[in-house]
Amino acid sequence: MTTEPTATGGRVVTLTANPSLDRTLALPGPLERGAVARLGGSSGEPGGKGVNVARAVAAAGADVVSVLPAADDDPVVRALHALGLQLATVPVRTPVRTNYTLTEPDGTTTKLNEPGARLDPATLTALEAAVRAHALGARWVVLSGSLPPGAPLDWYASLVRSLRGTGARIAVDTSEAPLLALLAAGPDAAPDLLKPNTDELAQLAGVPEETVAADPAAALAAVAALHERGVAEVLLTLGADGALLSTADGGLWSARPPRTTVRSTVGAGDSSLAGYLLADLAGHDPAERLRNAVAYGSASAALPGSAVPTPAQADLAGVAVTAGPPPSTAPAEAVPAAGADAR
Repeated sequence: MTTEPTATGGRVVTLTANPSLDRTLALPGPLERGAVARLGGSSGEPGGKGVNVARAVAAAGADVVSVLPAADDDPVVRALHALGLQLATVPVRTPVRTNYTLTEPDGTTTKLNEPGARLDPATLTALEAAVRAHALGARWVVLSGSLPPGAPLDWYASLVRSLRGTGARIAVDTSEAPLLALLAAGPDAAPDLLKPNTDELAQLAGVPEETVAADPAAALAAVAALHERGVAEVLLTLGADGALLSTADGGLWSARPPRTTVRSTVGAGDSSLAGYLLADLAGHDPAERLRNAVAYGSASAALPGSAVPTPAQADLAGVAVTAGPPPSTAPAEAVPAAGADAR
C-alpha cells in the first residue's frame, strides 16, 4: 500500500546560482524553422532548477529555503515572494536572466536559455555563506542547475566540502563541465545524492547517451562507477522508462511511470528530485522514495510550462516499483518521468 508522504521533519535548502524567469510559449503545431508561428498562449514563472525544487517542496507544505543571487526588486524575487517561498537572496545589479520554452502539442519542448549574470568572487562567497548558514540543522541541501558566468567549474565540489560540517545531506543535479568537475574532485567532494539523467550519466561514463539508454548493463556499470567515486545514492531518471535508484550498499530499485498526457517536460526532473526529498522527509524507505520521485516527475510532465505538482497530483498508485534493474524497453504508453531539463 502506498501513501502520500507527509512533510514531517527537516528543512530543505536549495541553491540556484543561475536563476531565471521562465517564459513558456505554446506553439499550435510542430516548430518550423523560418516560419511564422501563431502562439496559442504564454505564461511566465520564476525558475532555475533549485527554484523549481523549492517550489515543489513548498507546495507540499515542507520547510524550504531558496538561496539565489538577485536584487530585492527583481521580478523573480517578487514572483517567489508571491508564492510564499522563504528566500535568502544575495543582491546583484544585473537582472535575472530570461529563459524561453517553446512547447509543441505532442509535448516536445525547445529551450532557449540566456547565460545569466556574471558573479564576482565576493558574490560567490556570500552565496556560500548563505547556504552554509541555512544548512545548519537542515535535512538536505540541494545544489542544482548550471553555474553562472564567473563561477569556477569546480564550485559545486568546493561547496560540498564546505557543507560537510553542517550535518545536512547534500544532493546535486547538474551537467556538463560542472558535473565532470564534481566527480573528478575526489570522494570528499562526492554528494550524498546525485540525480543524473541518461545524457548526464553518459557524460560521466564517456559513452554515447544511446549506450546507457538502451543497455541496462551499461547504465548499471556507470552508476556503480559513481558509487566507487563516493556517491552514496544515485537517482537516475530514464525518461519514458521511469527511473532507477541505486545505493552504495548494493540496493537497487526501478520504477515505471503512470500513463500521462505530456504537456511539458520542463522542470520534470526537478519535480522528481523534490518528490524524492519529500518522501525522505516523511521517513519512507528507498522504494517509496523512488515511487514518489517518479510520481512527481510524471505529474510535472502533465502540467504546462514549468509548473510544479502538488501531492494530490502525484499518482503514487500508478507507479510500478520493483527491486532490481529496469527492463530494456518501455511500454508504448509510457511517458517521461523526468525530462532532460536544460540547465
